[in-house]
Amino acid sequence: MLPREELLKRVENREEIARIIDQAEQAIKTWEIVLTDFIAPPVMIEVREIFKNLTEIDILFWGGYPQAERQRLGISRSDIPLDKSHIELAALDIAGNFLFDTATHRDFLGAILGTGIIREKIGDIIVLGERGAQVIVVPEMVNFLETSLTQVRSVPVKTRQIEWSELKIRPPQKKEMTTVEASMRLDAIASAGFGMSRSKMASAITAGDVRVNWKEVTQASYNVKAGDLVSVRGKGRLEIGDVSVTKKQRYRINLVRYK
Repeated sequence: MLPREELLKRVENREEIARIIDQAEQAIKTWEIVLTDFIAPPVMIEVREIFKNLTEIDILFWGGYPQAERQRLGISRSDIPLDKSHIELAALDIAGNFLFDTATHRDFLGAILGTGIIREKIGDIIVLGERGAQVIVVPEMVNFLETSLTQVRSVPVKTRQIEWSELKIRPPQKKEMTTVEASMRLDAIASAGFGMSRSKMASAITAGDVRVNWKEVTQASYNVKAGDLVSVRGKGRLEIGDVSVTKKQRYRINLVRYK
């Protein structure tokens, strides 16, 4: 059995992690690969952290494409091979004419949830502008959504399963840069990375528009570190790279911005 109470110490998403520990124990007992539903990024971070030293099991996340935010987790005994082919997923196309009634990610998600499906059965939603969207789901939801998802906002849609080769994923645009700062404060580094004034960035942080490693941070003075991922609503993501200290005791920070 896994050391449940030890694993649950200091986790924020206790209910979700406890459920995943149950599934890990199931994988150990049954010698089968066990799959979770889709997991949000903050939970994924905690799972990786608490499971990294467990020798009894292997874990693998996959959401259909490399940059997927929401992913399913495969869990197996360490002596059973585990790869992406074991993570069962399906892709759907939601096609309609949205030229005169533009739909957002929230609109498509709302329409899907409106059919009665819970959020955990749905992965990433890729909005395609005026022609609709694509969504990654657990396979058992395909037939239901093909018949039940018929409208988004005021627009009639046709929902159908598609091949993975039809998924329209755009590789993120990447810009590398270096900044030198007096501290590792979030507002200073994020303002440099996103090309915003420090006062505007501080306001965005206070307003709850900024996340570090997928967790909302509302203090401009929060200190980031190498390896952190900063996201600003509507602006993309910023990866904190190598950090070194200059002769003048300032921080030279390598940044990668993804749009």
